[in-house]
Amino acid sequence: MSNFERIQVLLDFLEEEPDNPFNLYALALEYQNIEPEKAEIYFDKLLNEHKGYLPTYYHAAAFFEQKGDIAQAKDIYKAGIALATQKGEEKTLKELKNAYMNFQFENE
Repeated sequence: MSNFERIQVLLDFLEEEPDNPFNLYALALEYQNIEPEKAEIYFDKLLNEHKGYLPTYYHAAAFFEQKGDIAQAKDIYKAGIALATQKGEEKTLKELKNAYMNFQFENE
């Protein structure tokens, strides 16, 4: 299945279930390398409207870091670490902390 076909399927899913954060997340991931401006829209929507959707934080922080928005990436990593701690998600917490440590090494 091509990127275009996957995106169309995900857009259909989003239309059927507009409140399901996974649909936004999957679209952000699909768009990040082909249309970053659309990926940013979906990441922003997730971070503003679905703050409790933990998978967003790792990929959104990396996306904004790659885009050069270091301050936003840092804030997203910190928010994700706080959320993972609050939810008791140890594996995700470890992944976020490792990514944040690498981020700090590269950017601070």
